[in-house]
Amino acid sequence: MSETNDVSEPKVALVTGANKGIGYEIAAGLGALGWTVAVGARDEERREAAVAKLRAAGADAFGVPLDVTDDTSVTAAARLVEERAGRLDALVNNAGITGGGPQEPTVVDPDRVRAAVETNVIGVIRVTNALLPLLRRAPSPRIVNVSSSVGSLTLQTTPGAETGPISAAYSPSKTFLNAVTVQYAKELAGTNILINAVCPGFTATDLNEFRGTRTPRQGAVSAIRLATVPDDGPTGRFFSDEGEIPW
Repeated sequence: MSETNDVSEPKVALVTGANKGIGYEIAAGLGALGWTVAVGARDEERREAAVAKLRAAGADAFGVPLDVTDDTSVTAAARLVEERAGRLDALVNNAGITGGGPQEPTVVDPDRVRAAVETNVIGVIRVTNALLPLLRRAPSPRIVNVSSSVGSLTLQTTPGAETGPISAAYSPSKTFLNAVTVQYAKELAGTNILINAVCPGFTATDLNEFRGTRTPRQGAVSAIRLATVPDDGPTGRFFSDEGEIPW
């Protein structure tokens, strides 16, 4: 495929952690809009099953082996997207982990904190930087970082606000991700790349042992909206279905 920005071609999105849950529903939603979706995931069997399901629903989808914690894997993923699509219109950094428990700061294993930051923050930086050259080829590129309202320091320090259990790994990793999102927005200001963070809400996924009150499809709505915002849309901000979330 040529490197020209032919807007008549279908838009292309890469969604990390897209073999299940919210990531899959983001890919499905974009596919239903006519986008070509690259399904990024580590597990080959689940990845290919997701691709087959998306194709059966009429979406143009292809699998991308991707471990966001591994430089070699991310470099190969960027190369594959370039070979298959030539550009990237949206990157949705959805892959994430909780880090496991316990997470009270007085007892947390530092390795749990390290693992959460490696996937939820450094992995986002690694993937974003590897895909930026392809995003720059698109006419209206978008980056969406899937965060959580538990990463909001404003909410964490608001009496009575619901911010989940005490956490020294997962919640701070999302605070870190939010801060990184702001820094990307500042650096990319004046370009056509819009980057935002999104909270999917308390969604039933394996990360919370399916205790969430929202479906993955509901959890995908805001990410899809931010991946498709017009050129005068927001950047460097944090949203849920209910509106903007304070940092």
